[in-house]
Amino acid sequence: MIDLTIMTVIGVILAFIGPFGSFSEPLGYRLVSWVGFAWLGYALFSPMGYLVDRVEEALDFPRAPLWAVAAAVSSLPMTAAVYAMGYLPGPVPWPSLERFFATYPYVYVIGGGVTALFFMLDRKQAVSDPAGAQDTPSSEPELDRLAPDNLAPPVSTPAPNPLLDALPAELGSDVIALEMEDHYVRVHTALGSELVLMRLRDAMAHVADIEGRQTHRSWWVARGAVEDVRREGRNIRLALARGSEAPVSRAQVNELKEADWI
Repeated sequence: MIDLTIMTVIGVILAFIGPFGSFSEPLGYRLVSWVGFAWLGYALFSPMGYLVDRVEEALDFPRAPLWAVAAAVSSLPMTAAVYAMGYLPGPVPWPSLERFFATYPYVYVIGGGVTALFFMLDRKQAVSDPAGAQDTPSSEPELDRLAPDNLAPPVSTPAPNPLLDALPAELGSDVIALEMEDHYVRVHTALGSELVLMRLRDAMAHVADIEGRQTHRSWWVARGAVEDVRREGRNIRLALARGSEAPVSRAQVNELKEADWI
């Protein structure tokens, strides 16, 4: 919903600006057209994020160039859609290559610009500090000092853990790995896995008491869960329980060697 809201705002802004010769059209027509194009573009461009994540994980390529290529590929069907919508509701003639590639640069400029915006927002989120306020100092010592001697101190209860609380009881609480999947985190335990609606950095904060490391942009692994280290050329993967494998980014290889993980 946040993404679609952003795309709606972008569509409204483009409607008022009227780029690429559209300003001559009535405002109502521009609003419907540009908001519709924004939503259609989101439907075409957004799934490319899954491919970017998989290619980055498999080949450890830089993320920005991958998104540039993804935007270029997504602009092809978007260009066809823009061309076709200009002829609706009548029959749509087959475009010439000259007409198609005259439209393509405009589509790529807008689609690439919006993609760059989401990429920067994603990058800013990834490098920001983990969310969550710091624990406030406990007032129990002060209460103990003021309480009468014949009263027992209150029994402390464990603090709630949103990550563990979201897991089904049959999976237990022995977390062995966290895997980012879009806006979700797949929590791997010794008994299975479950998707939790949470950012990876927030989930990592909830397992801070477990010795582990972020081995990849989309993976965190508990040290005690590593059963083997597998190499395929320059690629390194950590074998975990239940047949799971966590990738190791090249930037993390030296740090894991120094920590005696591999």
